[in-house]
Amino acid sequence: MLFLYNLIIILASQVVKLLALFNPKMKLFVEGRKEVFSILQSKISSTDKTIWFHAASLGEYEQGLPVIEKIKIQYPNHKILVTFFSPSGYEVRKNNTVADATVYLPLDTKSNAQKFIKAINPELVFFIKYEYWPNYLNELKKQNIKTYLISGIFREKQAFFKWYGGFYRNALKTFDYFFVQNESSKKLIQSIGFNNVKISGDTRFDRVVSILERDNSLDFIEQFKDNKTTIVIGSSWPKDENLLVHYINNTSDDIKFIIAPHNIKSEQIANLKSQITKSTILFSEKNYIDLSNFNIFIIDTIGILTKIYSYADIAYVGGGFGNPGVHNILEPATFGVPIIIGPNYSHFAEAIALVHQEGCISISNQNELNETFDNLISNEDVRHEKGHICATFVQMNKGATEVILKHIENSKIKNR
Repeated sequence: MLFLYNLIIILASQVVKLLALFNPKMKLFVEGRKEVFSILQSKISSTDKTIWFHAASLGEYEQGLPVIEKIKIQYPNHKILVTFFSPSGYEVRKNNTVADATVYLPLDTKSNAQKFIKAINPELVFFIKYEYWPNYLNELKKQNIKTYLISGIFREKQAFFKWYGGFYRNALKTFDYFFVQNESSKKLIQSIGFNNVKISGDTRFDRVVSILERDNSLDFIEQFKDNKTTIVIGSSWPKDENLLVHYINNTSDDIKFIIAPHNIKSEQIANLKSQITKSTILFSEKNYIDLSNFNIFIIDTIGILTKIYSYADIAYVGGGFGNPGVHNILEPATFGVPIIIGPNYSHFAEAIALVHQEGCISISNQNELNETFDNLISNEDVRHEKGHICATFVQMNKGATEVILKHIENSKIKNR
């Protein structure tokens, strides 16, 4: 099976090179990996002690960030390495300040795994949430390097739990410990013979709680809001926007809307703006203009949505009309904001929990969206109640980072 897996990886690498000729994202995927070992050579020496974190993409990086930050403090003499599989993670966070080196993870061939691990010589390795690369994991095990899964999530449909999943189950044997998000994940992995597991919770809660400790003020949002009820629409897709634009065009001018689309390509932003009949301005047009005169503010940039949520009276989080579903609802939740989402949220435990607790409301069509917005706008007490549920939910679920670090430190003490 390992032979077949390696053959598939080699064939996939050739296919990706071909796709890179036509697809800009695939070009980044291929070209970025050509620089990996030269970057490592310039950033990490043979005498350095390193700790390696691997994230599939941006979401997993954000999920692991609380652990990365704490590890950096706890191990000040070690260098921190962060790897990404996807361009959507690497290209956004390649210049982060928490890691000493950030690179793409070379494709999972045996030779790449040996060369990469020799170059970084890690003392501890953390895979965030998922991604199980057999050649890397086997090489780490062979060299007796401590390897952990953090904020892990397991589902019955995964290959590990099928009759044909022996190859994938063997990959799990390389981990020293699994820190999982919930009881169902723990029971699943125990059902196939792994007892080196602990429920730590989800480190994303620690990340969003830490947001409250920083300065989230934005003068231009303050000016735009102008003390009026403000709805923040985050990470919206066209299917979300079709419903939202209809509501925006037919609601009172006393309500302000801030829209931060998932895709900020100029043609999509232009199309969105053209559908809105109310006074609208883009982030890229905001200089030297009195923003309080506008009803709609479209954010055609990245990196500031989290701070914008702190100004929301109501939040709509997009993605819930697509696959795999809704985007991050924890960022508005931590600010105590009631949240509206689309119907596809079954893959996200925090969304399921908050819908059940009624801090978050799922809508499926235009009428439901209209009624939900109208109710929250007209009833301040309901807004505050649902916002309080969201904020309390986040606070009650923090602490995963502490569980992980405490276990690792205790393990070190026992092994001395």
